[in-house]
Amino acid sequence: MDMMTETSPEALIADMGARARAAAVTLAALPTARKAEGLRAAAAEMRAQADAILAANAQDVAAGAANGLSAALLDRLRLDPGRLEGAAAGVEAVAALADPVGEVISRSERPNGLQLSRVRVPIGVIGIIYESRPNVTADAAALCVMSGNAAILRGGSEAAHSNRAIHAAFAAGLERAGLPADAAQLVPTTDRAAVGAMLRAEGAIDLVVPRGGKSLVARVQEEARVPVLAHLDGINHTYIDGAADPAMARDLAVNAKMRRTGICGATETLLIDDAFADPAPILSALADTGCELRGDADIRALEPRVVAANAGDWDTEYLDSILSVKRVDGVDGAMAHIAAHGSHHTDAIVTEDADAAERFLNGVDSAIVMWNASTQFADGGEFGLGAEIGIATGRLHARGPVALEGLTTYKWVVRGSGQTRP
Repeated sequence: MDMMTETSPEALIADMGARARAAAVTLAALPTARKAEGLRAAAAEMRAQADAILAANAQDVAAGAANGLSAALLDRLRLDPGRLEGAAAGVEAVAALADPVGEVISRSERPNGLQLSRVRVPIGVIGIIYESRPNVTADAAALCVMSGNAAILRGGSEAAHSNRAIHAAFAAGLERAGLPADAAQLVPTTDRAAVGAMLRAEGAIDLVVPRGGKSLVARVQEEARVPVLAHLDGINHTYIDGAADPAMARDLAVNAKMRRTGICGATETLLIDDAFADPAPILSALADTGCELRGDADIRALEPRVVAANAGDWDTEYLDSILSVKRVDGVDGAMAHIAAHGSHHTDAIVTEDADAAERFLNGVDSAIVMWNASTQFADGGEFGLGAEIGIATGRLHARGPVALEGLTTYKWVVRGSGQTRP
């Protein structure tokens, strides 16, 4: 169904926003157990409708192949029984998470006897704009519902049939459990004008979360008139300090780059301290995995397979088996390079020197900073947050992997006993 033939994008999103707002009011008042029950019912419906969902996905995959989608994009798009079960299990995992709504963040009492507290509350209506991966339909809806928010989901055209089938099952599960189906709505059109309408929907949508490629995120950040929670690039660094354990440094460098090159947590630049004694085995190990290395003159002298880096390499998110490598002057040199070229996503130091590590962790202004760990851990599931709705690199509200707590705000609750202000 494509509602754009019947109504304008603005009218469509306004109507969806009004229904979402009403559902959000209901959700905000529900106890944790009721929200969890709704998610478990949604997961059960996804399993019950597995054949229909997989058949819809097969349509999308066939169309994607015919339209020339790359192998990587087809893999992101494809569902099989195991992946679908993983998506359903992910919804159940969200249902089992601690509910942040109602948490008292702080309490205080004023000299006049006023009792003040800050209490977590849902944000309201969350718009999620995403591409390729149909499992996001279930992940994002589950996180929104469990945190007491209503979701308006707009998936990519390449996954249209899959998203509709997953959404139909999810909404049916919510209804069966007595929750409003409008708590998770799917925009019923793939027309790009609907995205623009969502970005302009001040008052109807409280927060927009883009999940997709750089062009999508850039458009959202450029056009949105509602707050946006997003990251544009994942230009992540792993810095090997002079006091790093050589074997650990080699293993972490290879994993941080090559475990999965296409995720936003992959390392894109390797920085090596001038004081690190023997970088050659690390470069060799990377090259042996098929990674193309691009380096400065000092790096090229250590490994013949390194090609010359250009100025743009230090500012590139490759999302591929390509790594830029540079020698730097200690922690200060690493932090200066990251400040000049990083994207405030994830940066790591490898060292046995605790003081050097603390300088790095305190001095690097990124959403995630790591010591002796692969940047590939930059993921909500690995952080124990369940499914993530995305990673945020801004400085306001949530940073890093965003899950239930990141989809809440707070309000001040003031309890008095008749105080009047003089």
